Order: sequence, then structure tokens, then C-alpha cells
Amino acid sequence: MAHADLGEPTAGTGAPGFPVPAGARHQATLQRLVGPDVDGFAARHWGREPLLRAGADGFPDLLDLDGVDELLSRRGLRTPFLRLARDGAVLGSDAFTGGGGVGAEIGDQIRDDKIAALFGDGSTIVLQGLHRTWPAIADLAVSLTDELGHPVQANAYITPPSSQGFSAHYDVHDVFVLQLAGRKHWKVHAPVHEAPLRSQPWAERADAVAARARDDAPVLDRVLDPGDVLYLPRGWLHSATALGDVSAHLTIGVHVVTRYALVEALAALVASDERLRTSLPLGVDVAEPADLAADLDAVRTTLAEALTRVSAEDVARHVRARVWPGGRPEPVGPIAAARFAHELTPGDTVRRRHGLRHRLQDTGDGRVALDLADRRITLPATTAAALRAVLDGRPRRVGSLPELSEADQLVLVRRLLREGVLVACSP
Repeated sequence: MAHADLGEPTAGTGAPGFPVPAGARHQATLQRLVGPDVDGFAARHWGREPLLRAGADGFPDLLDLDGVDELLSRRGLRTPFLRLARDGAVLGSDAFTGGGGVGAEIGDQIRDDKIAALFGDGSTIVLQGLHRTWPAIADLAVSLTDELGHPVQANAYITPPSSQGFSAHYDVHDVFVLQLAGRKHWKVHAPVHEAPLRSQPWAERADAVAARARDDAPVLDRVLDPGDVLYLPRGWLHSATALGDVSAHLTIGVHVVTRYALVEALAALVASDERLRTSLPLGVDVAEPADLAADLDAVRTTLAEALTRVSAEDVARHVRARVWPGGRPEPVGPIAAARFAHELTPGDTVRRRHGLRHRLQDTGDGRVALDLADRRITLPATTAAALRAVLDGRPRRVGSLPELSEADQLVLVRRLLREGVLVACSP
């Protein structure tokens, strides 16, 4: 191993380098969705079968219908942050967008008057990417990504009374459905294609999906009330119809990292073997199996050998480079952050940004490297102990960090504040 591991990020608050056991991690957000038995959810439902949790406390702190109106009328949303659907089909964006008036002539802004007319005529409103546009849901997404280890997104579906927005379909990611307002009748059917990858959407199996929804009894046939939560693994067919009044639910999509991501990493990493990059023969007919047989046998033999030389560390580096950018840590106020860094003094308290994916390593040349989703920060190895302290997730007071003088602590913390690694703790 070329370097010492100084701490892999975990969802808990254990010391870096000592992963927190899954059962001991702080999982308040996940418990709010699935109940206190997170281990039972992980063993019986995660990636396997649906879970319906009825009678939760509700989610008025996340989004209500007044919040929906604010997003549609006062936030200057543009496509693709909104879709409208009716009778199972998505409407063209020209039906509900237009210019924003003087000083905001961009032509794809949301027109609230057009949306009001379409909604009144039976169209379902889909607010997309709420983890980027609505603070409470952004905070939930950061926390849930941290706890699950898989990136999440959030959309809201607002359906007129007695209307169905989308026909039976499946998603290529897991979902948590949170009923926010009104009531909605859900029907869930078993998969026609187990654990689909993102490259295997339901439209490729539309006939099988329609037949399953039409001919087979649903696995779940229930009405969700406000506060109810439904978990669906990817591939499970579902459709929903509003009952009697406007219905709104939040769908949290979990972009699960699958074993196929490891397959893709292995395929990319064995490209370093020049024998696997050899050209096929001149004049080869790639449609003729006999023309490929000899090279295919050679590839199988070489591939088996090459795979044994790929380390778990190399695979982890490749996978994290693809997964980490999928989630965003908690927001940073640029002006406040810059002022705090400029005025930083001993006694000020900082912490790592919630949801920040990172890995600290000894590079072996008198320096340490802090790997983030989009870059690497290198620092002197003498900062390692202080870095471990400020990266463990707990509030840390400048002046009390280990193995650095007070002046060097100020330099280090200012650097990490400006890099967006640390934030000020609230007084």
C-alpha cells in the first residue's frame, strides 16, 4: 500500500480511520422515514421489497402547498426544474414557460398563469430538483445522502383532484415517497425486470409493464395519507391517483451505487494492460463469430490475469470519482464565509460541512492529500493531526487543534474555509 489511510468519511462521528459500525451511525433522517428499526429495514427491504410506513408525524417542515405556490410564482424557476404531465404524457415546456419581463428576458421561465390553467384542467405538476431549490429539502438530501452512502435527489408531484399523472411504470433508482398533502391511491406491482440499471428504463419493457399492471394483482393497493411513507426499490411498478382533493407527495430518488459500478471500474482499470488494447486483425468481420473466436479466447485469458492485479484501492478511487460529484454538501453562504475567514481569530469554532465527501491520505513525500469530489488539496504532513480533528464532523475551536501552533492553525483553517471544506459553527 503506497500510503497510509488517514480517514475515510463515514456517516457517524467516530474518529477518522476507525469506521463506525452501521448500527451505531447517526441515522435520524432515515429513522424519520422508515422508523426506528433501521437495521430491520436494511435487512428486509433495502433493494428487496417495498415498505409502507403509515402514521408518521408528517412533513410540514419540508414543503406544503403554500410552498409549492411560492416556488411556482416567486422563485423565478426555469426548465428543467418543472414538468407537467397529463394522461400519462409529459407536456412540452412551451405550454407553461415564457419570458420573465424587463431585466429577465430569458424565455424558459415558469409562467404561473399558464400553470394555473393547466393544473385546473387536470395536469400534474412535477417540481424537479428540489434538493437544489428549496432549503428544507436540500438539508434533508444532504443528511440522507450521508446516512445512505448513495446520492439522492428530490421531486414533488402535485396532482389535481381525482387525477393520475403517470401510468404504471418503474424507476431505475430507489424511491421514498412522502405524502405531504391530500390523499393518493397507490398500486404497486412486482418487477418485470429485477434491479434495473440506469441504462434499462421502463419504456424498453412498456408492453410487459402494461400487462403486469393490467393482469396481475398488485402487491400493494393502499391510500397514502399525509405523513405516510412508501419505500420502493428500483424496478417495482407503481402508479398513483389523487383522491377528492389536491394531493402532493415528495419523491426522494436514491441513485443507488450497484455492483455493476464495480464491473465498470474493473473494465476501465484493466485498460492499462496493453494486451487488451491490441487491434483486431486486418479485414476482420465483427459480425462473424468465427472471426472473433481466437481473439475472444485471448481476451478471456488476459482479462482473468489482469483483474487479479487490480486493487480494491484502485477500484474505490475510480468509483468515488463517479459517485462523489452526484451529491452536494450543505450550502455555503459565500459572503458570510469570506468575512468569517478574513476575521478569523483564536477561539472561533468551525466544523466540516455536512455531507462533504472526502478522504485524507499520506502521500509519502512529506505531504498529505485531501481528496474532494472535484479536486485534491495538498498540505504539509505536519497538519495531519489537525486535519483529522477538523474533519471528524465535530465542532473544533481554533487554537485547540493538535500539533500546530496557533498561528499555523489560523493559516490552515482559513485555507479550509476558503476551499469550502469547513464552515463556521453557529454561536
